[in-house]
Amino acid sequence: MMIQQILQEKKQLVDQYLAKLLATTEPANQTLYDSMNYSLLAGGKRIRPALFLMALDFLGKPSAAYLDAACAIECIHTYSLIHDDLPQMDNDDYRRGKLTNHKIYGAGMATMAGDGLLTYAFTLLSEMKSVTPDIRCQLIALLARAAGPEGMVGGQAQDIEAEHRQLTMNALRTLDYYKTVRLLCVPLDMASAAANAEHETADAFHVYGLHIGYLFQITDDLLDATGSLEEMGKNPGQDQIHNKATYASLAGLAGARELAQEECDKAVHAVAQLGKRAEPFQELAMYLLHRTK
Repeated sequence: MMIQQILQEKKQLVDQYLAKLLATTEPANQTLYDSMNYSLLAGGKRIRPALFLMALDFLGKPSAAYLDAACAIECIHTYSLIHDDLPQMDNDDYRRGKLTNHKIYGAGMATMAGDGLLTYAFTLLSEMKSVTPDIRCQLIALLARAAGPEGMVGGQAQDIEAEHRQLTMNALRTLDYYKTVRLLCVPLDMASAAANAEHETADAFHVYGLHIGYLFQITDDLLDATGSLEEMGKNPGQDQIHNKATYASLAGLAGARELAQEECDKAVHAVAQLGKRAEPFQELAMYLLHRTK
């Protein structure tokens, strides 16, 4: 499958760039930077920055010139994972096959590490030299909205309030739109903005991103219900422990798999109009449908 090679290439680019980013000349800040790097460099699929770089390639932009923006997206994602794992949130012990940040550095320092990655993401975007000030502002605004109270943070707040409550399928989709979908869709929106893409192309990528986001969350729910620590790099069964509504709990395993297939089909259809060059995006949807971690 071509997409696996593409993802590996993008992951390698992002990993190499991330490894050079976070350093301090102030010894008093070293523990904070160690904590930030511990989670940022712990691996992961790098799906969000890969989506951004793939879309730039498709739109004819030199993706290597936008690695600061790609890494900003990954900083936001990693900060969200650190905070999501905290004792006051999901209280997880493992992430990406390693002990979670607070298990190594304590909850206070882990919180600071997440805060540091969040704010550093916007330092990266604001200091990009490869794009015009107008494009920088657009990228900052898009990522801030997708990550903030009308995006991922809002979804996490809804997730807290949803514990021990019975949600309808519509309410769950609303929660996941903010918690997961927006941060998977925004890399495509950012690439469209950076390339000043035509409206039809930008709209196709946006719709694709929405369906990819829901597909990712549904398969995540399925993995939590059926996966293992060895496969996933984190403890399964956490949704049931926290009594959270999921696609698996509301629709059953078979029903959730059908919903995932529907989102995959819609994602494939969304970019079909972009021609043969968009096939890697269609392959990505199928790759996510069958992922095991």
